[in-house]
Amino acid sequence: MNPDPTGGNGYVAIAIDGPAASGKSTLARCLAERLGLIMVNSGLMYRAVTWKILRMGADPSDSTEVARLLQDMDLGCGLRDGMSVITVDGVDPGDALREPAVNASVSLVAAVPEVRERLVALQREYLRLGHVVMEGRDIGTVVFPDTPYKIYVDADETVRAARRKDMGEIDSVAGRDKADSARATAPLRVADGAVVLDTSDHTIETGVKAAIEILQNQGLAWAR
Repeated sequence: MNPDPTGGNGYVAIAIDGPAASGKSTLARCLAERLGLIMVNSGLMYRAVTWKILRMGADPSDSTEVARLLQDMDLGCGLRDGMSVITVDGVDPGDALREPAVNASVSLVAAVPEVRERLVALQREYLRLGHVVMEGRDIGTVVFPDTPYKIYVDADETVRAARRKDMGEIDSVAGRDKADSARATAPLRVADGAVVLDTSDHTIETGVKAAIEILQNQGLAWAR
């Protein structure tokens, strides 16, 4: 599929990338609410596949087995109140996507090329429905590389670690960073043309304001 940033129908994609606990999910959600966009959390898709792999008793580090099991998964992507939702074999995992076991394994599953290929295709489908703000780790580099609207959200590692702790997630941000940046398929990196937004000292309100200014400078005239 052509990753056309307009979806071939005039809709545009805003790509929000960054490491764990950088604030990208909060920023994407707030931008979607403010600008009336569809908000897609691509990370929840990878968590959903990971959740299913674990439920099946498979080893998430066995990429061959993960790819095999993926073939029989029925992945359903939709919208609820303007936000993306995903089901696996008809089940919405809900809060289970944040379980410690999923946190510990999602980077392994997300590194499997077959998983990324299938989920990237599903992510691009959202652009058929309207203007999209999508957050993840390869949105500006792989999913929508041609969109001119790209922000890479980052924050100091100690700030991100504290945020993870506040969310009840105790996995190491350094470990997640290393796994996401070192994987062979679609590693985490700053996309060409992306502007880096450091949220270490931002509130939600000031972070959104900074993002709006970036998008305006990138040519998104209706970003207000």
